[in-house]
Amino acid sequence: MSRRKLTRQQRWRVEKIQAERTERASKKDERDSGRLDAGEYGSERPGRVAAHFGRSLEVESVEDDQIRLHRCHLRANLEGLVTGDQVIWRQANDGSGVVVARGERHSVLERPDTHGQLRPVAANIDQILIVVAVEPEPHPNLIDRYLVAAESTGIPPVLVLNKSDLLPDEGGALRDWLRRYDALGYPLIEASARGEHGLDALHGQLANRTSVFVGQSGVGKSSLIDKLLPEETLRIGELSTDTRKGKHTTTTARLYPLPPAENLDVTEAEGSRRGDLIDSPGIREFGLWHLDERELAEGFIEFRPYLGHCRFRDCRHRQEPGCALLGAVERGDIHPQRFASFQRIRDDIAAS
Repeated sequence: MSRRKLTRQQRWRVEKIQAERTERASKKDERDSGRLDAGEYGSERPGRVAAHFGRSLEVESVEDDQIRLHRCHLRANLEGLVTGDQVIWRQANDGSGVVVARGERHSVLERPDTHGQLRPVAANIDQILIVVAVEPEPHPNLIDRYLVAAESTGIPPVLVLNKSDLLPDEGGALRDWLRRYDALGYPLIEASARGEHGLDALHGQLANRTSVFVGQSGVGKSSLIDKLLPEETLRIGELSTDTRKGKHTTTTARLYPLPPAENLDVTEAEGSRRGDLIDSPGIREFGLWHLDERELAEGFIEFRPYLGHCRFRDCRHRQEPGCALLGAVERGDIHPQRFASFQRIRDDIAAS
């Protein structure tokens, strides 16, 4: 993705705004330091970022088996906190707080910003739930992009087919090619936010994990979460009548504690929760431009046994003799559609 060039006046404006923000943050940090030294904040306590709003955060803490949210702000030396981060914070007398440290992350989900730079959007995620639906009509290449992105982060992906009640009785082509992913070892859950079909299986998959929902706008991520979190109110948009694509309704990544399911026996849940969900802003597709060709190929898990076994070390997996991937496609060990998807993504990255 190429960067848009700024005029001299635009660069001056951006630098001026950044300098003003830095100055305000420095002054606020000086005030916080004074208040900390004066004992106006309580002792350090653990928490987790539930939402991020500029330089302020909602921090979740468990107090007397109850989950409470506190509006906190950041110390100037703490940049880049995202939803899901484990933090250390201190509470003021008025109930607000200040975050003073961030814990180690075991995973980070990133996506490109408007300038093509990778930015973290959520942290400490145990699985990525890739939601597809009958409408808007999904495409295998888009699912492959999500899977490659998940594989590149090391976060296990799970496929969720929403609106499955709209499928024909015989299943149709959509279910047929989704079964190919199931055969590759990717968990597949069929659900419907309308009829509550498959919600028990979804609850079981979410148990005791932190999960993030991703997918095209309009596939029903927020509708599913609304069913899983009946006490929360999410802004759910309808499909555009012209494009049959979804309207973006979620504006910031937010962490929601998942309450115990009424009809499931959960013995490992702590307090009034049994897992966490992160609802992320609607994204049409993941940017994969930061991956090189080897990393892209490794994102297709069935390619891995053949990588490094081509006749030529610099094989591009196009028409070279002795290409291990092409041989696997000819033998039926790799589905031609998946290999074509790899080639398309590779060409898109090269052209970006």
